[in-house]
Amino acid sequence: MPTARARRRPRGLNARRADKYDLYQRSVQQPEADVSLLRRLYRARAGRPPRDLREDFCGTALLACEWVRRIPNGRAWGIDLDPEPLEWGRERNLGALPPAKQQRVHLLRADVRSARTPPVDITVAFNFSYFLFKTRPELLAYFKKARTSLRRGGLFAIDVYGGADAQRRQTETRELEGFDYEWDQDLFDPITHDVTNHIHFDFPDGSRMRRAFSYEWRLWSLPELQELLREAGFRDVAVYWENTDTKTNEGNGVFTRREHAPDDPAWIAYVAGIR
Repeated sequence: MPTARARRRPRGLNARRADKYDLYQRSVQQPEADVSLLRRLYRARAGRPPRDLREDFCGTALLACEWVRRIPNGRAWGIDLDPEPLEWGRERNLGALPPAKQQRVHLLRADVRSARTPPVDITVAFNFSYFLFKTRPELLAYFKKARTSLRRGGLFAIDVYGGADAQRRQTETRELEGFDYEWDQDLFDPITHDVTNHIHFDFPDGSRMRRAFSYEWRLWSLPELQELLREAGFRDVAVYWENTDTKTNEGNGVFTRREHAPDDPAWIAYVAGIR
């Protein structure tokens, strides 16, 4: 289900030597594509390029660092409650930037619902991270907080996955350079929409990094998310659906605003709200 393009990995990886955060970034995240999408969406709405980004649930802050790398004079704030990925990202991602750009990235260990940052042009909650809020009041409170983090006319963006395949137990494996990525949908409750998902990594020597990452989420639907964003005070809410490659009948990585979409057993979309 949630996947990204394959990236090159050095040979000889195994479960003992591999770094789970490095594997996650290479198999799941696409910061270059995310920055391009966010720039396009914001400029279409605001008529000017964005400068400042807030990455909620930032983990290793890969997107925040890519933002500063790509955006002239860009600034970024990354917020996460877990100190381990935050420190990994501080050393590996932030540390890889030139010193002048490092000064424009601010990493905070804090709850996204109470963290205080200057108003920004764009706030994001990607990798389905906000799914950890399982009740309507919890998610509404977070969306209201996200709205206050923005300047007037600012954009709040989230990603979401769904389809019939998302609502059943299954595993999906992709072979990457040097390791295999496995997305394991271990539980789906049709009454509560609670899901339990795991990420495993397998290596050519037969070793396995089992449950490198595990998630206890609620699988929210697009109608629910749009309603909650409007209730949180966003004045315009839009769904961006992935276009289809006519030759392969697969997603082509280009997302456009849609009011309706065809039935698809497995999809990923973005939802954006404007303050």
